[in-house]
Amino acid sequence: MAEISKDFKNAGLSQSMLDNLKSLGYLQMTPIQEKGLPLILSGRDFIGQANTGSGKTAAFALGILAKLDMTNHMPQALVLVPTRELSEQVANEIRRLARFTSNIKVLAISGGSEERHKVKSLKQGAHIIVGTPGRITKLLQTGVLITSDIKVLVLDEADRLLEMGTIEEINRIASFIPVDRQTMLFSATFPHGIKTLSASLQEDAAQITIDSQHQTGTTKQIFFKVEGDKNDALLRLLGNYCPESCIIFCNSRETCNKVAGLLRTKKIDSLQIHSDLEQQDRTLILIKFDNKSCRILVATDLAARGLDVKDVSMVINYDLPSDHELYVHRIGRTGRAGQEGLALSLYTHLERAVLRNISAYLKTDCLISEISNLGKLKLFVLRPFMSTIYISGGRKDNIRPGDILGALTKQAGLKAQEVGKIHILEVNSYVAITHDQVDHVIECLNAGKIKGKKFKIGKAS
Repeated sequence: MAEISKDFKNAGLSQSMLDNLKSLGYLQMTPIQEKGLPLILSGRDFIGQANTGSGKTAAFALGILAKLDMTNHMPQALVLVPTRELSEQVANEIRRLARFTSNIKVLAISGGSEERHKVKSLKQGAHIIVGTPGRITKLLQTGVLITSDIKVLVLDEADRLLEMGTIEEINRIASFIPVDRQTMLFSATFPHGIKTLSASLQEDAAQITIDSQHQTGTTKQIFFKVEGDKNDALLRLLGNYCPESCIIFCNSRETCNKVAGLLRTKKIDSLQIHSDLEQQDRTLILIKFDNKSCRILVATDLAARGLDVKDVSMVINYDLPSDHELYVHRIGRTGRAGQEGLALSLYTHLERAVLRNISAYLKTDCLISEISNLGKLKLFVLRPFMSTIYISGGRKDNIRPGDILGALTKQAGLKAQEVGKIHILEVNSYVAITHDQVDHVIECLNAGKIKGKKFKIGKAS
């Protein structure tokens, strides 16, 4: 069989799509794109098994965008995702890939404080809908979401959708959508429920599996044997490696709280994320970590899959996960996009069996070291690189990153290197600013306007 080209030019995409991909830095297809895109673009039902960070979002997004009728403002594609965070991330990625035309409207609907604004936007028309099953079901039952023109149905993180709901709920949603659609399922694991789901939703689906073991190749993995207290070992790792950014994974919310408390007592700046937090708090925490306003994120496995946290230089497993596939998902947060990552894991004698299972799954011997090899605990400071400000305006105000950047450079006189990432949400926006410029920026922007409008600006707490 001839080798498939990794160049997007041979994928059958339009020239405008290819130009946009190049501008975004998409130079070569990832394995799931390389093997899956020809099938997806052909219109076949499709099952893709690949991990977070594999490029699967771009694979199905490009397939959707290639089929859109821009003269029709009714929804033409529905993407179901398991969490609110993932709905926003998938929608943002589709928007980036759709920049070759300014008329494509992508709407993320998942509840929360911005729900009424999004329902209003939906009534005004949208081409692509991304949402969680519960919220989509409500919109279907109330008649707000019209599905008669939907051509593509995507289930992203299908295994997690099944964990959080039922096949009956998903089939109920699918019953509202025309039967002559294209249905795509993407899943990191392949439990029996996925086969059942595929049988009920798909016809003659093509299946592509990307071996998860191959996705750990750019990540150096070290397992540290701990005889005594894991807290001391954790501090030694942080002091020895001083990561630019780090996710510390814990198996439970209680351990997550304990580790975050330890870091607070040591005056180490960190944030924590788990399922008990309000949605608004979770969103802000992830934004702060992503824009380098915090270097350490303590997390349960909520953050292991589906959360689009890029450029993580190091992952620490405070606890080894009992599931070897979950281990791969965790360390998949680092070493992405070809960058070298570092995954450090603490384990006790009680976790030796878990270590053996991971080693067998990865088909390689795990690199084991003694925590004492790092020497004595060093004094260290992990100060964030940036601070975050909020702006009380977002997509509903038609604010774009360029509008905010223009205000920062022209009104506040900031240099480009003093401005970090800009996150624009439905009703507000967040911007990373160097520490010494925060008060000055807040004063200038509160006195001026952005896109001809007055907004409230302050520190994001």
